[in-house]
Amino acid sequence: MNYLVNMEAVANFHWKCKHTWITSAKNTGWCLLGCAIGDFGTILFFQLTKIPFPVLWIMLLAIFNGLITSIILETIVLMNQKFNLSSALKTALSMSFLSMIGMEIAMNLTDYILTGGAMLNWWVVPIMLIVGFLTPWPYNYWRLKKFNQACH
Repeated sequence: MNYLVNMEAVANFHWKCKHTWITSAKNTGWCLLGCAIGDFGTILFFQLTKIPFPVLWIMLLAIFNGLITSIILETIVLMNQKFNLSSALKTALSMSFLSMIGMEIAMNLTDYILTGGAMLNWWVVPIMLIVGFLTPWPYNYWRLKKFNQACH
């Protein structure tokens, strides 16, 4: 029976639901905020302190820190929605981790292509944020529409 229900869900899936696009955009925005805090904070730290560290390592550390801050932020948001700590953390990790990884890679790849990497300036940050938002948004829509699962 589950197979039939899943096939029905696949057959009925579409990309035209305005409500789901809006909801998934809000979810993606929360994820972007969390990722950007850790990512930009790390890059800015190395940029300001001028600590000699390879660009690739700075970017990998920025990705890691972005994932951590996003998980923390999403866990807090979920706890404010009456989740207990364990459930909030599990939900933040399971429902949006792939989205966060895609977002982080897209943001840092954009930074690398446009500036050579690990360089924040007035014109690259908005581009990184736009790319970081647009990369996981369709996945978040799909997951929300198909499974009715969101992180917030």
